[in-house]
Amino acid sequence: MAKKVKTNRTKTQIVRLQFQREGAQAVSIAGTFNDWRPDATPMIALDDGRWVKELALPPGRYQYQFVVDGAWRHDPAAVGQVPNPFGGFNSVLVVATKP
Repeated sequence: MAKKVKTNRTKTQIVRLQFQREGAQAVSIAGTFNDWRPDATPMIALDDGRWVKELALPPGRYQYQFVVDGAWRHDPAAVGQVPNPFGGFNSVLVVATKP
């Protein structure tokens, strides 16, 4: 689930992605913002299987997936999903332009 939390002076916005999976050992995010590299954006484990990561992104539309213990998963709480070339779905994150 993506949630805008604050804005900085460089026109990027901080968005928080969250994921829930009991028993997960490693969760990361791969998407168009990091060239689909699952090792580039590891998430931080909280308690009760919750994982979180804040990203600084410029306005735009991004596709992503969570990588959970090596398995690629779409975000069921995303604002949208688009088909990917592998027969699954990528989650969509939209970072709006601030006035």
